[in-house]
Amino acid sequence: MVQSTKQKKAQHKNDSRKQKTFDKKLVIKAKRQKNPLAPFEEYQKYENHDGHFKISCKRSVDIDPVMWDWLFALEEKNMKKMYTESEWGWDFEKKKQEMTDISAYYLIASSLNGDPVAFSHFRFDMDYGQPVLYCYEIQLEASVRRLGLGKFIMNVLEKVGFSNKMEKVILTVFKKNEEALKFFYALGFELDETSPDEDERKCYVILSKPKTEQTDTNVESH
Repeated sequence: MVQSTKQKKAQHKNDSRKQKTFDKKLVIKAKRQKNPLAPFEEYQKYENHDGHFKISCKRSVDIDPVMWDWLFALEEKNMKKMYTESEWGWDFEKKKQEMTDISAYYLIASSLNGDPVAFSHFRFDMDYGQPVLYCYEIQLEASVRRLGLGKFIMNVLEKVGFSNKMEKVILTVFKKNEEALKFFYALGFELDETSPDEDERKCYVILSKPKTEQTDTNVESH
C-alpha cells in the first residue's frame, strides 16, 4: 500500500518522537551511573617516560571538601583572566554553582603520591535534540602540561561518551584561547553546527567530535 504525503509526514513525526524518547532514555541511563569509567580499567592510568598518573571518576556529590578546594583553585588560576576579559566576566559563585551541579561528573588525574594534577568536568545531556557528552572543563596544572595527559583525558571522555551511545563530545572554547583551540582541532574537533556565526560576535565557539564508524569500532575493541 502506497502511503500518501500526509501519512508519510505523520509517520516521520512519529519516528522522530520515538527517536527523541529513545535518546532521552540513553541520557537518563548514563546519568544513573556512579562511575562511568569503572568498566574501562585500561583508561584508569596514564603512563609515559615523563610521569605516571591515576585517573579516577566521581560524581560531584561524591567529591570531598578538600578536593573541591583544589578544583575551584585550579579553575580560578587557569580561567579567571580569560573570563574577566570576555563579555561573560568572572563570577566565582556562578562558576561554583555550575561545577557543583548534581549532574556533573569529574575525571581527576592524580600523581603517584596522590596529589591531583588535572581534571575534566563533564555531563551527559541532551543538546539540540541529541544525546551528548558535554565537556565543561579540562584543566591541568602547569607542571603536567605537554606530557600527553590532556590528550589522554580527552580520549577517556570519548571512550565514556561513545560507550554510552552519545552522538558526540561537545565543548565551548573562548576564541581568545588560541592554545586550547589548537589543542582541540588537533584532536579532530570541528566547529559544531550550533556554534554562533561570526557576525554574532560572540566571545566563544562550540566545537564537537561526532561518533563515527571508526569511533564505534574503537569503543567495541576495548
